[in-house]
Formats: sequence, C-alpha cells, structure tokens
Amino acid sequence: MAKLKVAYFCQSCGYEAAKWLGKCPACAQWNTFVEEVIEKPNTSVPNWKVAASTTQQRANKPVAVADIVFTEESRLKTPDAEFNRVLGGGIVAGSLVLIGGEPGIGKSTLMLQLALNMPNLKVLYVSGEESEHQIKMRAERMTVAPQPPLTRGGVEGTGRGAFILTETSTQNIFKQIEELEPDLVVIDSIQTLHSSHIESTPGSVSQVRECTAELLRFAKESSTPVFLIGHITKDGSIAGPKILEHMVDTVLQFEGDRHHVYRILRTIKNRFGSSSELGIYEMLGEGLREVSNPSEILLSQRDEPLSGITISATLEGMRPMLIETQALVSTSAYGTPQRTATGFDTKRMNMLLAVLEKRCGFKLAAKDVFLNITGGIRVEDPAIDLGLAAAIISSHEDIPISAKTCFAGEIGLSGEIRAVNRVEQRIAEAQKLGFEQIFISKYNMPSAAHDKKKMDLSRYKIDVKMVSNIEEVFGLLFG
Repeated sequence: MAKLKVAYFCQSCGYEAAKWLGKCPACAQWNTFVEEVIEKPNTSVPNWKVAASTTQQRANKPVAVADIVFTEESRLKTPDAEFNRVLGGGIVAGSLVLIGGEPGIGKSTLMLQLALNMPNLKVLYVSGEESEHQIKMRAERMTVAPQPPLTRGGVEGTGRGAFILTETSTQNIFKQIEELEPDLVVIDSIQTLHSSHIESTPGSVSQVRECTAELLRFAKESSTPVFLIGHITKDGSIAGPKILEHMVDTVLQFEGDRHHVYRILRTIKNRFGSSSELGIYEMLGEGLREVSNPSEILLSQRDEPLSGITISATLEGMRPMLIETQALVSTSAYGTPQRTATGFDTKRMNMLLAVLEKRCGFKLAAKDVFLNITGGIRVEDPAIDLGLAAAIISSHEDIPISAKTCFAGEIGLSGEIRAVNRVEQRIAEAQKLGFEQIFISKYNMPSAAHDKKKMDLSRYKIDVKMVSNIEEVFGLLFG
C-alpha cells in the first residue's frame, strides 16, 4: 500500500509547505496555498524505458572548462521561417519549449500547422482537449504540403507525418511514444495531463510540475524536442507554478488582439538564442500565414497627408521594423487633461510631454493627448521617442509631416537626441522601403565601439539628417 502524504502548495510560485500558510514565504502572495494529496510509491516505476537505465549510470565528475569540447547545437529547420527566427535558428534536439497565450488566440493552430508541414518527420501531436475528429476538421482547413493521412498514435508507427493521440495520462503517452518513436512531440496542453504518481486533479500545481519533469527527463535523455502548450491566467502570466518557466528551455508568448488578424510570437526566455526575437503571423481561414516583411503591414497607405502621423524605425531582436506612430492633441473638455497611450508606456509619454513643454515652449498642460502604435503591437524601444514627439507637435500645430520621412532617436530630459543602437540597420530598412529622409542623432557612431570615425553616410541613398536636440528637429520640420 502506497503511503499518502498531504502537502500545501502555493498556486503562484509552487512553494511547498507542510501546513497551510496565509502568506507565501517565497513570492509574498496571500491566500494562495491549496491542499493536495501526494502519493509516494514504495517502488520506483519508470515512466518510459530510458528512465530505468539512468538509475544505474555513474555520477558525473567535475570537468575543467578548458577540457569541455564545445559543439554547435544541431538544429532542425522548419518550413516556418518566423518560427525558426523566434527559436534562434531552428528546433534544438532535446529542447523543451513552452508556448503560452490567451484562449482562442491560435496556439493549437500554430502547433498543428507545424506538425502538418513537416511530412519528412514523425510528429506526435498529443491532445488532451480535443477529439481526433475536431483536430481532423481543423487540419483539413489548413494549406499544407501533401503527406500521409492522419492516423492514431501507436497504431501505424512505420510512416512519416503527423500522428494524433488523444490522451491525458503520462504513463499511456510514454507507452505510445515507445512504440511510435517520434522525432517531435507536441503536448496540448500541459494543464490537462496527469500522472498516476500524484493524487491530485489535472492542472494543479503538483500535477503540472510532475508532468513537466517527466517530459523534461524524456526530452533530455532521448534528444527528442517537446513542445508544451500552456494556458495563461487573468493577468497574462502562464498558469501553474512559476517553476514551470524555469524548468523549460524556451518560453514563447503567442499574443494578439482577436479583433485584428495579426498574431505575434514573442520570445520570453531562450537558452539557445536571443530572448528578444519576434515573429508575426496573419490569421486566415486556412491557418496562419507568416509575414516576412512586417513593415509593410504596419504602415498604412494614405491618399493625402494627415497631421499627427509619423513613421519610426524600431528593432525587435535583430529585426528592424518601421511602424506608424499616431498622436492626437485636442483641447481638454474637462478639468483634468486625459493621457492615454496604446502600445506605449504612459509614464514615458508624460515624460516626453514635459520635455516638449519645458524645452520647446509648447503649452500641452491643458491638452488631451492620445498616442497609438498601429498594428496592435507594443513597443518598448526608446528609439521611437523622436517619432512620437514629432507626431504630437504635428497634431498640436495641425501641420502634416511628409510620409517619406522617418525617425530614429531617443529623447533625453534636457531635450537632446541620444544615440540608438544598430542605427545602420534602421537606415537600411528605411531606404529599402523607399523613404527619402531619416532623422537620427549626430552622436551615433558605427557599430564598432573602438572606431571613432564618423559614420559613412555616402553609401546610403536616403537623406540622413544628423540632429543634436529636439529644437533642431522642429526647425527642420516646421521651419
């Protein structure tokens, strides 16, 4: 008879305690402890065949750093260029990737489309939320390459392509994995799985942690990539204990507005690449379409010049993008002026307004100011400060700015235009899209920090305006 153990777990961070606590000692959250019954088996029953051999392996010994042989990770290239970019160049063998997002945003569609578009690999798609018929209906809507028809996992394990398994027990899942031997495993979702070693409901803190640990052990010892789809809470964080994000190798966030057709796949954590990459998709009836040039969709086509609209050059990871920044300044109808920003930090907007009033003399204290970053994306790059300031003054004076003008500069508290990183990529992107001039800081140096020479502007066809303060910018724009 297995011994039963009762423990209390924090639903926020996964902290375990022997008794109920009002405040969690780890994350300082109140009333987050729940009681769970954990079954500790007397004998260790391996969940899959590799786990049995690991108990007999010799313990690792310390190795000098100079003696460690470094080799590049073998990456699996997918047909989705945006997905490869976000992962850092492709799927790493033995990696555990967690994908989070709101319900209905397209997480299952993204992973099913990935499984269907790799017919040369054996991909096992494990679903604990939908039936085989529901997945089949969605698969037939997608535009994919010809491949073998969908079959049940473990029944026909000799072919290639996508295999569907509707199961929630980790013991049964590992049994089917032994028979099928897939090249890639997708779990939809981690909150629906349950292990027989834990006496608690699926989705609880202990179940999520135990199931993730079993999948992590399987991925590392078999070198099979595993993708986990995770739910999110009301505040936008991934549901389950915070330790879940520490256990996996990569955390991806799939976000977007349901009222917009564009979806953004953002890297939150990545042990094998940059953690600031971004991929953009367009949601269509036949699935997700990757957007290779996001600048074209983020820039609206206008028939006539309008005030309060400027174009800013920003960076997301290594990718330069041109986005449209909009501002509306109007006389306040109430006692307190309104300050609203969509896709931009409101506190930084207030700082820009204070700089414009103090250094340039524009009376904005009694004005309502509304800022908007088009496309439904959120930008934290300070290089769009100059474009936003120009849009605010353009709306305030009701003077349109040329649609062929671009901005890339950070504004300081004294009104100076500060240098931004990788300005050469921003200039090249603006030139590629046909812009005629771009405003940047005159303090921008080449990428090599030791090179004190001025930037070589002769190789650019676009007119590069080097400015030092915000007054100089407005003098060139509005005279």
